Amino acid sequence: MSEMSRLRWRCRRGTTELDRLLTRFLEAPHDGWEGLDADGRADFDRLLACEDDHLIDWLVNGERPTEGAFVDIVNRVRGVSGLSTHT
Repeated sequence: MSEMSRLRWRCRRGTTELDRLLTRFLEAPHDGWEGLDADGRADFDRLLACEDDHLIDWLVNGERPTEGAFVDIVNRVRGVSGLSTHT
């Protein structure tokens, strides 16, 4: 299985909203996954390991992650979909 196929599979979540946000980020040409460096890609992979309820809070509801390493990647995912980001 290729890396992109693996990530597409992991982006499939329990809600349509999360599916769309994560897949849109994965497929965005410059601001999405392709534009990340190795650390950013590792952060995205770690983000995909989080529970759906946390992802909904951060990505859909706009809450700020408590773990600082997730703030940038959450902002990037939300930004690709035109949602507000945290400062």
